[in-house]
Amino acid sequence: MEFVSVFDIFKIGVGPSSSHTLGPWKAARSFVMRLEQSEARILEGHIEVSLYGSLSLTGKGHATDLAVIMGLANYDPETVETKKIPEFIQVINEQKKIQLPSGMFVHFDPEKDILFKDSFLDYHANGMIFTWTGNNGDVISDVYYSVGGGFIVREGDHGGISGVNKNYPFPIQTSSELLRYCEKTGFSISDIVFENEKTDRTREKYEEDLLRIWHTMLESMYTGCHTEGTLPGALAVKRRSAPLLQKLLPKQLTYSDPETWIEAIRIAPLDFQKIFKWVSTFAISVNEVNAAFGRVVTAPTNGSAGVIPAVLMYYLCFVNKNAGKNEIVRFLACASEIGSIFKKGSTLSAAMGGCQAEIGVSSAMAAAGLTELLGGSPERCIIAAEIAMEHHLGMTCDPIGGLVQIPCIERNSMGAIKAINAAEMAIDRDPTEVKVPLDDVVRTMWNTAKDMNSKYKETSEGGLATTVNIIDC
Repeated sequence: MEFVSVFDIFKIGVGPSSSHTLGPWKAARSFVMRLEQSEARILEGHIEVSLYGSLSLTGKGHATDLAVIMGLANYDPETVETKKIPEFIQVINEQKKIQLPSGMFVHFDPEKDILFKDSFLDYHANGMIFTWTGNNGDVISDVYYSVGGGFIVREGDHGGISGVNKNYPFPIQTSSELLRYCEKTGFSISDIVFENEKTDRTREKYEEDLLRIWHTMLESMYTGCHTEGTLPGALAVKRRSAPLLQKLLPKQLTYSDPETWIEAIRIAPLDFQKIFKWVSTFAISVNEVNAAFGRVVTAPTNGSAGVIPAVLMYYLCFVNKNAGKNEIVRFLACASEIGSIFKKGSTLSAAMGGCQAEIGVSSAMAAAGLTELLGGSPERCIIAAEIAMEHHLGMTCDPIGGLVQIPCIERNSMGAIKAINAAEMAIDRDPTEVKVPLDDVVRTMWNTAKDMNSKYKETSEGGLATTVNIIDC
């Protein structure tokens, strides 16, 4: 049985898309490393990259071409200095060559060697082929697929999912299996996650890595809320989170960093209406950073990166102001298990399933995590996830201009609000009276994805992407 770690679900990377940016970036790095390890003599020659399906149709708007360049140049999306990405791209465009980790140069002209194909490969809508051709005629070629959430699969292997050949104490494919383990052991969902994760990490390392995930989320919220101007791209979308913050937080409440910012928010005047505005501001801020080629955490995708941090921030700032490390770790762990169940039983790829695979899954994840922190049983966490996803079923992915901006940014706000509502509803539910199991919703989501017309699956060939004239925006 496939094991999907919390650190597979939550990955630090660069926006604007996990499937169209982070995935191709990782695939390009993987191909470069395979070149280095090959028995062929990589003496110059040149690299060509062909993008297929959704990667071709919305690749420009999702910066797929830039991600490929950065990956071939072997930059790490988790650590690269994002402000310097345009500079790195410019150098490669001018030099028209890539330096491999060994120091060898290979010819690569992005304008000529990144090809946008108008066809789809068989396995997945996000396909790409990397080909190196040596000066002596030798050829090395690999087919990769970006399958959603930053996960990649190379044709011929399992795609590098962690723990494929290991034995974990609680192998989980469905939510019903998860609940049986919780009932048998008395563990919470986050406890089950840790019991599996400690196969690979000590508790100290586990908590340290999860807190690093959270601090990256928090930093993206902070950055988004303190950056004005417009987002890149033809839509010229004006950033909203910074003006929203200025309206919500009194000027006399000062702070100097993300941590003291939280303290200031905790003592700010509050009413019901402002809570909604705060949650929206948190969610929007992350996805403005994502849309601007900034660093975010896939949760489970880049396009839905704002939902989970917004809901966790809601809990930390407005529900339990004494909460800290323990609650953050538990929330992320519980949320990740829901994400892994959707990945195994359906998809995290909008190119395969529409936006239900991104915002829908992230809302379900956040709802479950919040329910656990509110004292809900594992059964109620699963109920919360079901409620959240049930009301995202069938949501299309139709980004205007192929940009992860409209309607994507606002959808994160809506997904966060739905998650909070789902958690509150689940807390009051009697599990014995529930009519719709989460596993049925997972199957329904996948069946809906298969039935959905391809033009509503991140192709910008239907929905808002064609109804709204980009010139009028």
